[in-house]
Parts: sequence; C-alpha cells; structure tokens
Amino acid sequence: MKSKTALPGVPLMNKVTCVLVIAAYAVLQFMQTRGMLSASLRGMLVPICAYVVMAVSLNLTVGILGELSLGHAGFMSVGAFTGTAAAMALQDLIPLAPVRLALAMILAAAFAGAAGFLIGIPVLRLNGDYLAIVTLAFGEIIKAVVNNLYVGIDSAGIHMSLLNDNTHLLPGGKLLIQGPMGIGGIQKISTFTAGFVLVLLTLVIIFNLVSSRAGRAIMSIRDNRIAAESVGVNVVKYKMMAFVTSAAMAGAAGALFAMNYSTIVANKFDFNLSILVLVFVVLGGLGNLLGSVIAAAALTILPEALRQFYDYRMLVYAIVLILVMLITNSPAVKALYGRRFSGKEEA
Repeated sequence: MKSKTALPGVPLMNKVTCVLVIAAYAVLQFMQTRGMLSASLRGMLVPICAYVVMAVSLNLTVGILGELSLGHAGFMSVGAFTGTAAAMALQDLIPLAPVRLALAMILAAAFAGAAGFLIGIPVLRLNGDYLAIVTLAFGEIIKAVVNNLYVGIDSAGIHMSLLNDNTHLLPGGKLLIQGPMGIGGIQKISTFTAGFVLVLLTLVIIFNLVSSRAGRAIMSIRDNRIAAESVGVNVVKYKMMAFVTSAAMAGAAGALFAMNYSTIVANKFDFNLSILVLVFVVLGGLGNLLGSVIAAAALTILPEALRQFYDYRMLVYAIVLILVMLITNSPAVKALYGRRFSGKEEA
C-alpha cells in the first residue's frame, strides 16, 4: 500500500533545492572566511551565481513553458549595461555599495523584463523552430545595439547617441557606455552573498509561479497547446508571463555578473553564451530546477578544474558532457530519481 500522508513531489523538490543552495552557500562562505578556497575559485563564486540564475530562468522558458529560446544572453546584456550604468551614475548619491547593487539589479530586471515584453509581442505568437530562430535574431540585435550605444550623464541629465559619440556632455559629465568599448572603470561591488540572495530569490519566484494557477496554465501549454486553448487558457498571456519573468531574472543576473569586473563589453553576451546556458538547462534536465543549479555550478567550475590538462582540457570537458548526458538520460537513472522525489513511500 502507498502512504497518503507523504509530501507531494514538487514541494519536496522545492524544499530540497532551497536547502541544498543554502547549505552550499554556508559551506563556501565558511571555507572563504578560513582561506580554504583558491584565488581562482573565489573569483568564480559571483559568476557561478549569475550562471545559476541564468540557467534557472531559462529553464522556465525552455523546460516549463516548452519553448526554445536562443537569445537569453541578450536579456543578460540589457541587465548588465543598464544596471552597471545606473550604479555608476548613483555612485556619489548612494555611497553604500550593497544598496547601490540592489537598486542596480532591480533596475536591470525591470529593463530586461521590458525588453522581454517588447520582444515577446511578435515572438510568442510563433512556435518551435521559428521562435528559436527569431529569439536568436533578437539576441544578436540587442548585442549590436548595445555595441553601438553611447550613454553619458551630466548636470543636464542623461544623453544618448548611436554609432558615434554625439552626447556633447557638459564639463564634469561622465560617459557611462562607450559603444564597442563598453563600460570601463566599474567599481566591483558584486559579492557572493548578493549572488546567493539573487539565486534564492529566483528559485522562490519561479517555484511559486510554477505551483500557482498560472504555472499550471503554462505547463498545460507545454503539454498540449491546442487542448489548453480549447479549455480557455490564454496562450499568449501565459507565454508572455513566463517569458518576461525569465528575461527579468536574466537581467538581474547580468547586473550581478557585470559588476564583478572592472570592464564589460557587449561582445561578452553573444550567441555562445546563450548556447552555454542552454547546455546547463539540457544537462540538468528540462523542467528540473535543481538540475539547472547543479549543472550551472559544475560546468562553470569544470574547465578551471581541468586546466592541468592544458591542450586536452576542452576535449576532456566535451567527453564529460557526453558521459553525463548518457547517464542522466538512462531509464534506470530516471526511474531512481522519480522514486526518490515522487513523495510516495511504501507503507
């Protein structure tokens, strides 16, 4: 007989994921304060958090909504540049770095969400390969625009121009975004703690969305769009909800990522980055947020761990990816995973 008092599978997985993230933060923070982490690993903590948020947010679109998006790096780019420019503009007004970082990430999420909404208006009426190709094109358009954007601030306000620097700033003004040169002289205010908070907040937002009525509507669209429409589900509305939420989280991750470096350029957020994040999602499992967290962290650390192999590093990296994909797609492994987190127990 089966026990009827066990926790449902999805809430159990939500709790396990959050507990593991908190435990990983506590262990790494302890090791960092005791000097037990190498300099290279300490420098990777913030990027790992940013990539985890990117993977979890993309999984909302790819795994839970069921639509393939190849322009996720574009939303990260919007967040990186808007958030960093805002933080630099507020540097004198708000001297407290944590407050400035929080405001920058909120603004970055807002701008990236707005970009997701504008892009979603034409894109989300498409399906399958067509949607993937159009999101890829929009990602490249965002990169090209940012790569040719000049933004400055002076006593008269904010000045913008495209292609050439025609901002004509007044004396004492500051050029924030310098076209292909990106943003330089960034004060590195991103911290591992801020990254952990963003990861946890992203998980909570997406867990609550997926567990809500809207989340069930989103998953019904993934499973059968025609059936969902036949029972009155507004497909465009719920696809837009998932897409904008995913874009907003990517924007916040972009701000966190950018303010971990002294210089950031638009070419950093290219098609290769979108593919890398998609690899995190596929490797961790479509719709499996815990898998996205683990895959993003492991695959960010793996190239550095394989550095001792020099010229064979990327070959070993590719072999590891293939082996992990074969193992995780094994029917026996899937059955074991399903039994472990199904929330059902033998009486």
